Amino acid sequence: MGRGCATLGQGGRPVKTKHIELPLTDKSLKGLELGTAVYLQGTVYTGREGLYKRVLDQGVEPPVPLQSLGNANFHCSPAASVNEDGTYNLGAVTATASFRFARWLSQWFEISGCRVIIGKGGMTEDDYRTHFVPNGAIYLSTVGYGTGALLGRGIKRIRDVYWLEELGIAQAMWVLDVENFGPFLVESDMLGNSLFEREGRIINENVDSLYDGLRQPALKRYGETTSRSDEVV
Repeated sequence: MGRGCATLGQGGRPVKTKHIELPLTDKSLKGLELGTAVYLQGTVYTGREGLYKRVLDQGVEPPVPLQSLGNANFHCSPAASVNEDGTYNLGAVTATASFRFARWLSQWFEISGCRVIIGKGGMTEDDYRTHFVPNGAIYLSTVGYGTGALLGRGIKRIRDVYWLEELGIAQAMWVLDVENFGPFLVESDMLGNSLFEREGRIINENVDSLYDGLRQPALKRYGETTSRSDEVV
């Protein structure tokens, strides 16, 4: 595990950066703080609602023992194509919003041994404390939009693809060997705290100060509402 500094974060402080070997261990997970930028090396596999429904709702046996794939599950849609000789081109991997899959995660953690979910946007602290904390897992979020090609550079090899015909390119299980794969932000920690919810609370506590000294808006509106208490930042 390496350490370093990236860009400036809240208050101008350097963002902590860590390079982590997969599969994750208790030691590497406990050392991760909210907002740390993480780069991964090892093996990750993709899996989202198509996979969860097939395995957990329909009771279909996974195509391979899940623990053999490591413990990093990426919620994403690969930008991939199949060549005539059966090989694959994979230029980018675009994360998808993970909150849609929360209802499957307690079961998924139990059968897969997964310790980290990678995706976009995160979940709620209630989800983290209900599904993640009891299973010793955390959430890593992509950084902004349009990073699919950047993440694609970190994919060194497509090890396997499962259920491509059954689920299609976006929903199939892609097993990827990665190196310097990231950056991802630590969105939840081992206690179930959320980076995004924490920062949202800080912003909302101070939103009134943005209007200090300004005249009342002519239309009595604040964004999409007439009540400042309903305003979404």
